Amino acid sequence: MEQFFQVIVDFIAWGGYWAIAVGMAMENACMPVPSELIFGFTGYLVYLGRLDFTTAVLAGVAGGLLGSMLAYLVGYYGGPSFVTQYGKYVLLSANHVKAAQRWFDRYGLKAAFFSRLLPVIRTFISLPAGFARVDFIKFSLLTVLGSVPWTIGLIYAGKLLGENWQQISAAGHNAGLIVVGGLLAIIVYCLWKNRTQLSAE
Repeated sequence: MEQFFQVIVDFIAWGGYWAIAVGMAMENACMPVPSELIFGFTGYLVYLGRLDFTTAVLAGVAGGLLGSMLAYLVGYYGGPSFVTQYGKYVLLSANHVKAAQRWFDRYGLKAAFFSRLLPVIRTFISLPAGFARVDFIKFSLLTVLGSVPWTIGLIYAGKLLGENWQQISAAGHNAGLIVVGGLLAIIVYCLWKNRTQLSAE
């Protein structure tokens, strides 16, 4: 697995923005390519000045959308039986698909937004959305909206860590949870500050 991760890092270092997009398309198409690794290293390249932060974010979101759309279409046209039969060829975890299905059953289309901030579920939520044949435009919009904070948070974390960016990859899914917690804390702080200023006026 370490060698596989090194291949991903080398690919991004060589291909830049389009490699980021390809990597995120693979992850969101339910392949075992961790966004913590992709975005952590991307943030490091931003830190070095080799990539532009905003362009890197756009590449990550675009790739994630492309992969999510592909997974949605597989779910839409293939259905659960197709995924069960052929998913093993792309190392698709049946347990992860079931977890995403439970999440979708509970929250419906809204899960296409909220799940993008959750480890594991974010990768597989497009399949049950396709199974349910939800509105494609709404699904795509919610996917983008949910992917933006995740992408910004991880790339920025990689940039802040600089030479120590591998801490994000080493932390795995826990790194994602930390980023989500940090984003929520920032949102709460901004809302509180805005409310305080309004009260003062």
